[in-house]
Amino acid sequence: MRVAWFSPLPPVRSGIATVNAALLERLDGEMAIDCFVDRRAYPQMRRPRERRVFDAHDFVWKMRRAPYDLVVYQLGNAAWHDYMWAYLARYPGLVVLHDPRLHHARARHLLQQGRADDYRAEFWYDHPAAVRDFVEYAVAGLGGPIYYAWAMLRVVARTARMVAVHNARVAADLREEFPAARVETIRLGTPAAAAAAAARDRVRAANGVGSNAIVFAAFGKITAEKRIAAMLRALGLLARDGVDAHLLLAGDASEYPTLAHDISAAGLQTRVHVTGYVEDRAIGEYLAAADACLCLRWPTALETSASWLQCLAAERPTVITDLAHLVDIPREVALRVDLLDEDASLAAAMRALASDPARGAAVGRAGRAYWLAHHTVDAMADDYRRIIPIAALQPAPVVDDLPSHFVDDYSGRARAIAAAFGVSVDVLAGRTRN
Repeated sequence: MRVAWFSPLPPVRSGIATVNAALLERLDGEMAIDCFVDRRAYPQMRRPRERRVFDAHDFVWKMRRAPYDLVVYQLGNAAWHDYMWAYLARYPGLVVLHDPRLHHARARHLLQQGRADDYRAEFWYDHPAAVRDFVEYAVAGLGGPIYYAWAMLRVVARTARMVAVHNARVAADLREEFPAARVETIRLGTPAAAAAAAARDRVRAANGVGSNAIVFAAFGKITAEKRIAAMLRALGLLARDGVDAHLLLAGDASEYPTLAHDISAAGLQTRVHVTGYVEDRAIGEYLAAADACLCLRWPTALETSASWLQCLAAERPTVITDLAHLVDIPREVALRVDLLDEDASLAAAMRALASDPARGAAVGRAGRAYWLAHHTVDAMADDYRRIIPIAALQPAPVVDDLPSHFVDDYSGRARAIAAAFGVSVDVLAGRTRN
């Protein structure tokens, strides 16, 4: 089977890139996979010798010359995925939604390009019942968290041969919202991060943390949605109670410009340690240094957190936000934070882990067992092996009412200029279109 695979890849700083690299190692020998990336996003990207990686601009001629059996789009809410939107409606395939709410990405991409009319048309197409004036609020640059209220998924759901998500409850909700769509569940898998035996002491010493302190860690890009402010408040409460607790923020904090100020205002400069971006190969060392991991999220794009899965794989006890789409996770796998009483609930969970190491160890073991049963890279690869042949046999949906920017080839001006000289630019007229 020949497959075209659209996804960011390392060295792009993206969890989806890391996951796809691990997945493709399992699938490369079983299928003929060509990877298509946006070379403009990382012009210095290394080309893996063992993998066929092409600029996305090469896809159309390669598809015309030798059609692929399936196109796979690894779609998320970050800028690394913007280039895929030019292809996914024209070349329907399997769309794997890592973030089942895409409004942030669509608003940012279209509005930054000055395409306000395209954004209006797409938003109203996706959400015909929405108050029409909202779109002007977003065009004026006042979006942000309110984007979570509208997913902007209808174009994807209606044009894909198949949609896949990483959570069965999210899949059920999408089937209800888009009854004509074929929606499946694919487990998200992560590799277990490795660390040298001395990593715990080395990382702690580098950050001025004593060997007897309890270290809570949060991994991944540091954003307000990761509930950092709530973590600081809870850490402050523990410190005032005499608990030698520290918080390790292992990730890029560029999208949290007030972080240093917030830490200083809370008087936690000696207890909060910000690493900046951590390379994949170093994640294991920071996990080794942590006693427990805080994997919180609100608002949510209904994602499954790869960083949480890495914490489970490392047998670290975790604390998660008690979200509706996560209710099927067994209670013993992670401690939960009630959003309606977040501060007290989070402080209680952190205090329980600080005061009862045996309980933390039990939660860590349960988490590791859950990861082994459901979220290894091999489990994820098995799901792709099952889904890809099914998706390839699904007919391409016929959708004739898409917003014009999904169907316009933007050749109108060139055609008009050529026509003035009596020249035709339709060099492929009469050829069969794939």
